[in-house]
Amino acid sequence: MLCERKSFGEKLVTKESEDLFYRDIKHLLIVARESAYRKINSVMVETYWEIGKRIVEQEQQGKGRAGYGEYLITELSKYLGDTIGRGFSIANLKNFRQFYLVFRENQKFYTLCRELSWSHIRLIMRINDERAKEFYLTESRRESWSVRTLQRNIKSRYFERLLSNQSSGKNTVDKEADGKLSHIKDPYVLEFLGIPEDLSGKERLLESALIENMQKFLLELGKGFSFIARQFRISSETSHFYVDLVFYNYILKCFVIIDLKTGKLTHQDIGQMDMYVRMFDELKRGDDDNPTIGIILCTDKDETIVKYSVLQENKHLFASKYRTVLPSEQELQEELDREKWIVSERLSLYEAKKTEQDYE
Repeated sequence: MLCERKSFGEKLVTKESEDLFYRDIKHLLIVARESAYRKINSVMVETYWEIGKRIVEQEQQGKGRAGYGEYLITELSKYLGDTIGRGFSIANLKNFRQFYLVFRENQKFYTLCRELSWSHIRLIMRINDERAKEFYLTESRRESWSVRTLQRNIKSRYFERLLSNQSSGKNTVDKEADGKLSHIKDPYVLEFLGIPEDLSGKERLLESALIENMQKFLLELGKGFSFIARQFRISSETSHFYVDLVFYNYILKCFVIIDLKTGKLTHQDIGQMDMYVRMFDELKRGDDDNPTIGIILCTDKDETIVKYSVLQENKHLFASKYRTVLPSEQELQEELDREKWIVSERLSLYEAKKTEQDYE
């Protein structure tokens, strides 16, 4: 196909070269705007910090006067409104003060704040747990979370759900297992699918909804996940089997296979996933890949089945619950408490067996 050309004197300009020129200029402007925004944002965050600091220092000078803090902020808001304009309401000034009070003892936190928007900071500074604060500050910057994504992750207790598969302060089974546990949540919250809570017998509906919302599902899965395929076939000499969803995690350097269940976890589900993981390791795993991880997503788990199945000792096999509606804070906390108890039992049993083997 001939390219469109325009002649200007002795030079010929193609349509492709013109389009490339336009895109280059557009790219320069976008990069410049983003750079300017980051610089402006950093300056504004520093300014809000300094305002908060000055408010606190002024309040301390007048701490002997009853109600001086409220009076100071009210009067400051009026003064700034009259002399500078809108944007300095009493609520905003209180946020500046809280910003300084929350982060003044931790320079690392403040440094992270300078790389985030004020909207991000306002959400994070209301979190009480210091570990959770650091997690949301770090991940918001590293993963470029939007304000909406951050808000959703805080509300769904993203950090706490990651911890639910860890040992709650006890020694984990080993370093390799700890790395995997830190990438697997329990439960997963899939409210973005927009499907009914009761999915009995509707695995295909769940699978299709996840495929249609893959970008959001990847965010919920966490860091490092890349989607490979749905209904991935693995074959033995005599039979074909189909894995619902296959991912690769470039951080863990391994395949992650997911089996979807719309009911309560059964020992047959566990046995099936154990077979899938073994087959995947033998038939699909590369020389440089770590062992495959298998995750069974189910609506409920029987603690007895979990305790007395291969889930108890297999470091590469997990069963996680999922919710298709965002649970209340109390419901989610109860769920997390149950999972912590299960993990604690699992680790206690492992340590007891290890002690027994060492003794022998």
